[in-house]
This record gives sequence, structure tokens and C-alpha cells, in this order.
Amino acid sequence: MLRTPDAVRSVSLVDASSQACSQPARLVYTSDKHPRQTLEAMNLLRRHRELCDVVLLVGCRQIYAHRVVLSACSPYFHAMFTGELSEARQSDIQIRDVDETAMELLIEFAYTAQVTVEESNVQALLPAACLLQLAEIQETCCEFLKRQLDPSNCLGIRAFADTHACQELLRVADRFTQHNFQEVMESEEFLLLPAAQLTEIISSDELNVRSEEQVYTAVLAWLRHDLPQRRILLPQVLQHVRLPLLTPKFLVGTVGSDLLIKSDEVCRDLVDEAKNYLLLPQERPLMQGPRTRPRKPVHCGEVLFAVGGWCSGDAISSVERYDPRSHDWRMVASMAKRRCGVGVAVLDDLLYAVGGHDGSSYLNSVERYDPKTNQWTGAVAPTSTCRTSVGVAVLNGLLYAVGGQDGVSCLNIVERYDPKENKWSRVASMMTRRLGVAVAVLGGFLYAVGGSDGTSPLNTVERFSPQENRWLPVPPMGTRRKHLGCAVYQELLYAVGGRDDSTELSSAERYNPRTSQWTAVVAMISRRSGVGLAVVNSQLMAVGGFDGTTYLKTIEVYDPDANTWRLYGGMNYRRLGGGVGVVKMTQCESHIW
Repeated sequence: MLRTPDAVRSVSLVDASSQACSQPARLVYTSDKHPRQTLEAMNLLRRHRELCDVVLLVGCRQIYAHRVVLSACSPYFHAMFTGELSEARQSDIQIRDVDETAMELLIEFAYTAQVTVEESNVQALLPAACLLQLAEIQETCCEFLKRQLDPSNCLGIRAFADTHACQELLRVADRFTQHNFQEVMESEEFLLLPAAQLTEIISSDELNVRSEEQVYTAVLAWLRHDLPQRRILLPQVLQHVRLPLLTPKFLVGTVGSDLLIKSDEVCRDLVDEAKNYLLLPQERPLMQGPRTRPRKPVHCGEVLFAVGGWCSGDAISSVERYDPRSHDWRMVASMAKRRCGVGVAVLDDLLYAVGGHDGSSYLNSVERYDPKTNQWTGAVAPTSTCRTSVGVAVLNGLLYAVGGQDGVSCLNIVERYDPKENKWSRVASMMTRRLGVAVAVLGGFLYAVGGSDGTSPLNTVERFSPQENRWLPVPPMGTRRKHLGCAVYQELLYAVGGRDDSTELSSAERYNPRTSQWTAVVAMISRRSGVGLAVVNSQLMAVGGFDGTTYLKTIEVYDPDANTWRLYGGMNYRRLGGGVGVVKMTQCESHIW
């Protein structure tokens, strides 16, 4: 048989490979485009009503679809089409008690993996998603409603969550109601509450009120809103007001003299119980109960942590926290390792310290701090590369470590940490190597700002899209900066301080993503290289750094209305290249230790 040259080369290749390796050559290929293109093709068929084998009759609408697609996406349809139900053999299926527009959106989601949740459709979309058992859409609707919580609507959202068994939304709405009770009690929704929901709210130990008088006033306002129907409910509701905690003047002058209270025997007994409690302090240990228990409202607040850094010629492991409510800095548990040039970020209310330099070597270890227990743990996977002067930020629940240096070279590599898997993985590298880079998250993008490429400071900026897994350039800053501070404040990206070719900087500028422009803002009072920048309780704070002569422990706060910086006290330690992180804490948590 005559062989062509191509055939000869092909045989030679096979022969050579079989001689070199006992395993046959293989190439496993997985297409990223295939699932998307397949869905697009099936959706096109649906829109043209081609190969459709089922029609959903919802209200006045006919929705054409394919059983296999619906079954793959929805446990509800899977059970309908693969079981013994009569619908398994029907081509036209009536779906009752579902909003037709919501159903259409969910069928569209099955083919496109996309849905838009908004105020106008969420109340119809969530019940429909519950029916079809689309857990992903249920979670998305609940997350949307969480973001809409307001004193004027939280009770309605709470009732809606209860009706549809959305336990997480119910919990969040409950907490929101308790924390904002003073505003909630003035809303129209509050006056329309059923008695059972009212008593559930006012019986909470965590009700945030200045005094029990507010609870009494709210209950009486609710009662008088529909007095003929609600008067009989007064004893049932009043027993959840902690009358013994009222002032004697209010108890006698306001509560005891109210005609509604005086006309009901049970209510009179409750007032007498409170009077005895107030008049007989020596008997109070024997009179304890739900109505004598002080409320312990939980107030949310943000706390600033300053972590590690360089002080007095050495890397430090010390950590301190600043509470804006008490205006003081307190030392907390130190890290296991000394870390200068450490990257710090907050994920799930836990503080992560990534990499750094301990004074003698570059680190790839990571430590995690729990403010509730005041403890650090090293049970976090290390980064793949030792890094100091690394930028760290959290995007979409993942912790990113960006750039830095490893003792040999300046890095452009980027890793991200998944706390669920306790694992770091590589993503696309930056276009430019950057040490002393500042990073922040704005509009769903991760920004890498300035730094040094190992030779000179940079003014360039790039941002990472997690959806596309690539970095794209952003307009450069007006000033070259390394070891700068960066944070997002009022939807603008601020870059402050750092160092250029010759000196430490006090200048600052900010980037507007809507106009793609950087503009200068007023300079800080002090020059600050290695500065930490963070937003704490809606205040932009510049923390520590080096002014060219002295390591700093001072803080400056920026006033955007006046375009000025002002000094704001100081830390216990001077810190250059320390990390800063902001944790949202509750009042009770902040006083555990």
C-alpha cells in the first residue's frame, strides 16, 4: 500500500510516542463556551417555538418551553415531568396561583441564567421561585429585600419573609426592627400590626429604646389606632411592657392615671406589681421575672484595627483597635508573627493578616483574628508565594492578595482565598509588577493603584474583573506613589500619601469611575508613606506612616464638605507599613474582652 508523506509522518509520530511512553497520548478539552452557547441556542428555539414540548398556561399567557430544560433547573418541574402525575403526559399545563410575569421571568432565567430583581417584581418573584423550588432565586430575592430594609417597610418585609418561610430574611428583618424601633414605632406599618406580631417585637430583650416609656407609648398608640377592636387586647399586650423599669413619676402620673388602664383589673394588677418593685427595693431579688429584666439593645458599630508594621527599627506583631464611640485605642491580642508590609482585610467579620516581613525573612503565612474571642489563629492556608508590601482586599466573598515582593523580585501575581475551602488559587496576573501597591474594591472591580515596579514609583492604575478574569488599565493618577493608602469613600476611590522618587507625600487625589478622572483633593497635614487608609463609621481616616523623619502614630480624618484634614488623636504604637481593617461589631461583642 502506497503511503503519502503525511501518512508516514503520522505513523512515525505514533511509533515514537509509543516507544517513549507506555501510555497513549491524550488531550482532554473542556469548553467554557459550550454551556453558554448551548443555552443561547435552546433559548432561541424557545423564542421561535421550535421543538417545544410543553406549554405553560399561567393566567392569560402561554409560555412555550422544553421539558428537559425546566426539569434540569427546577425540582418542581422535575417531579412533574418524571413522575406519575397526569401532567407528565400533557402538552398544555395549567399553573395556578402564580403571577404570570414572575413565571415568565423564571422561565427566562432557566434559559439565560439571568434575572433582574426590582421593587416592582420581587413580591411576585419570590413566591413563584418558592413554588418552583429555585433556591438561587429565592436567595437573590431575599438579599434584595435585605438591602431595601427601612424603618418604614421592615415590618412588611418581616411579615412577607415569615409567610414564605425565608428564615434568614426574617432574622435580619427582626434585628433591623429591634435596632430601629424608635423609628419603626412611628410608621404606619407599626399601627397596623396584628397583636401577635406586636407582642413578639416588644417582648425582645434586644429592643433598642432609650427607656421603657417609649415601649409603653408605642403600645398605647397601637391600641388607640383601632380602640373598639383592640381594647380587649390591652392586658395581653401590656404584660410585655416592663412597667417595673419605668420611672416612678411616669408609672404613677401617666400609666396609673390612664382611664384605659384603670378600667381593667389585669392592667391594674400589672401597675401594682411595678409599684411594689419600685417601693420595696429590699424585696426585688424575690420579684425577678421577664418584666424586671433590663433590655440589652445591640448597637452596631464599626471598629478600626491597626495591625503590625515597623516601629523603632523593627517589625512588630502588636495590634490595637479604635472604637469611635469611646474615642480610645486599646491593645488587643498580638499576632504570632511580627509583620511589616502586611496586607490586612476583613472577610465575614474576621480580620486577615497576609504575608509581610518579620525583620529577617519574607512571609507567606496568614493569620486570622476573631474580634468576638480576641484570638488569632494560624489555621489559614498560606499563600503560594512569600510576599511583603502586598495589597489585600475582599471581593465577592473572596480574599485577594495582589503583587508585593518576595525578596528576589517585584511581583505581578494575584491569588485569591476561598474561606469555605481554606484554599488559595491563582487568577490572572496584573499587567505591571507592583510592590507597595494599594488595592480597593469599587463597583465590582478590584483596583490596583500605584506601587513600584521594582525600579521606580508608579502612577498607573489597573482593575480586575472577576467575571472576565483579566486586568484592564484605568486612567493614571496625577502623582506617582508607592506605599500609599487607598480606600473607597462615598463611591469614589481615594489615594493618599505614599512616596515618589525623592520624598514622602502628603498629597491626595480621588478617582470617579463615572467620569474616569482623577482629581486632586487637599493634602494631609503630615507627609505619610506606608499609611493605612480606611472608612470607619462614614469617616475617612489616614492612620500612621512615616513622614521622612519620624514613624507616626497620629490619625487624620478627611472632611469632604470642607475639603480639609484634621488630626484625630493617636495610636499607642507608631506604625509604618502596618495594615488597617474595619470590623462591624455589636455593643455586646465589643465588651466581651
